[in-house]
Amino acid sequence: MIRKMVKTGSITALALSLLVVPSFSDSVKADDNRTNVNQHPELLRIESLTNYDEMSRFLENVDRKSEHVNVEVIGESVKGRKLHLVKIGDNLNDPNKPTILFLTQQHGNEPLVTESAIRVIRQLSTDSKKVRGLIDKVNILIVPRLNLDGAEGDVNWDSSHLYRGGLQTRNNANGINLNRTHNSLSQPETKALHENVLQQYDVDYAIDFHHQIANRATDDGELVSGAMLYPTNDGVKDEVLESSKKLGAVVYKAIEPKKYSNLARYHSDSTSTSIARNNFAAHYDIPTLLFENRGLSDSPNRSAILEQKDREYLIKQGEVAMMAAIEGVANRSIETADTSIWDSLPEQHTVETELQESE
Repeated sequence: MIRKMVKTGSITALALSLLVVPSFSDSVKADDNRTNVNQHPELLRIESLTNYDEMSRFLENVDRKSEHVNVEVIGESVKGRKLHLVKIGDNLNDPNKPTILFLTQQHGNEPLVTESAIRVIRQLSTDSKKVRGLIDKVNILIVPRLNLDGAEGDVNWDSSHLYRGGLQTRNNANGINLNRTHNSLSQPETKALHENVLQQYDVDYAIDFHHQIANRATDDGELVSGAMLYPTNDGVKDEVLESSKKLGAVVYKAIEPKKYSNLARYHSDSTSTSIARNNFAAHYDIPTLLFENRGLSDSPNRSAILEQKDREYLIKQGEVAMMAAIEGVANRSIETADTSIWDSLPEQHTVETELQESE
């Protein structure tokens, strides 16, 4: 059973056909009677995504059936939805095993990275030789979908200005951007994350997964598939910054050969520790990578929204990033990763939009 935690001390033109990871025996499936809420057939179909109830059932099934996956409730959202922590490994207290943390969907309108996390959880819930080899060498923590209320479009503020009327929202139910509250911990979601995850586990690496607007491109005019950045706070220790860059290099090496790949450097020189990548690194000495997948599910601007045809490769991209990081930490190849990729990673720019959403 799920346990409640007790606190102690031009890509758009590509025709892609990607293999789907084989399903766990109780894989998430959309309910047949769910309403098709998509009024724009070319846009990402919200009903094709895993909703809160489906994700909760999936996590409960995995927790019950897999010996090395444990799911805990670490808190609740503003609207009372349960926040989950997925722990994968046989001994999270083993000081000889590094721990990596994945955080997804701080913003409710950035959903595909959570779909990636669900695939990774499904894959790692099996008892295969590959999985056993990984969990013998690394512990994995996953907080899937921090902004549960925004992902459901269940908020206490007027979202009618959004292009799709607020099917999913960037901010939480209180209208607050969770990725601006990592210092204040003013919202229950970030408070739970810090008090019941970051302050309870010895995390060695972290990736904060997001989405950015759909129409960012490199100088050659090709739309990016994703963007990355390391911490940019002056208070981050040199060794933490270097390890953050190595984490990015591991992810880049795995994604760059893919046909869909066009990775860029995320443009930000923010030193604010209210955002996760700077906070985790500056306050907890955790090497942290920001990874931005392409496209939003709802936005004030049509050009920022992802199309349904791009859904599969972007879920796969997130999955590849997560598995590459896990494997790189497990086999210690991350320690010798070539950080010179950051010198050549192209900058991105926004095309034909007035929207400037970041992190």
